[in-house]
Amino acid sequence: MVDGLARGETLTAARLQEGLDTFGYAETGPVLSEAECDALSALYDQDNAFRSHVVMKRHGFGEGEYKYFAHPLPEPIARLRAAFYPLLVPIANQWAERMGLDIRYPPTLEDMLARCHAAGQARPTPLLLKYGPGDYNCLHQDLYGEHAFPIQVAVLLSAPGEDFEGGEFVLTEQRPRMQSKAEVVPLRKGYGVAFAVSQRPKRGTRGDYRVTHRHGVSRVRAGSRFTTGIIFHDAA
Repeated sequence: MVDGLARGETLTAARLQEGLDTFGYAETGPVLSEAECDALSALYDQDNAFRSHVVMKRHGFGEGEYKYFAHPLPEPIARLRAAFYPLLVPIANQWAERMGLDIRYPPTLEDMLARCHAAGQARPTPLLLKYGPGDYNCLHQDLYGEHAFPIQVAVLLSAPGEDFEGGEFVLTEQRPRMQSKAEVVPLRKGYGVAFAVSQRPKRGTRGDYRVTHRHGVSRVRAGSRFTTGIIFHDAA
């Protein structure tokens, strides 16, 4: 467990690895308080907290919008990014080895970001997403340059059934020569999910093989839904 990460539950690398290896995702339990969720959602209208604003419809990404945080990151976002990375990096390196990739990820977030910055990927990637009635996010992968950490985290900042209806987090797994498999991950306010960004290894009868993941959000039927995304590589 990393201090300042889990609230009310013990979150370990072993617990994360079990879900990530089996399903391509792992629920984290509560990682932000209700007050922290509300404070982060309230930042959305403060333009000086962000470096850019994306309206999904303009790019064919879906309906809804999101903003990338500027430096310095809000304290809860910076804390989560720093706390999750050491739990996830052993899993990331095991995945790389199992998939026969030459890449290995450095032990600290600072070193991972330094690798990105040396390659010209210097823009922060943590983001705040806002959905209203009818909004959705198409299935996609958050890859922003040559260097990409293979796991990311999303935390729901709104309360299902109270603040919004619908808007489920969806993850798909594309298996070789087979149809895609979908998972719907139930989240609560302040709870997170760690999931594969692009590819992960999966054990078969003849050893490991690669599966490809994409993630998105189903249609919000009513209300307003805020989410924050914690990405461990920076953007070009």
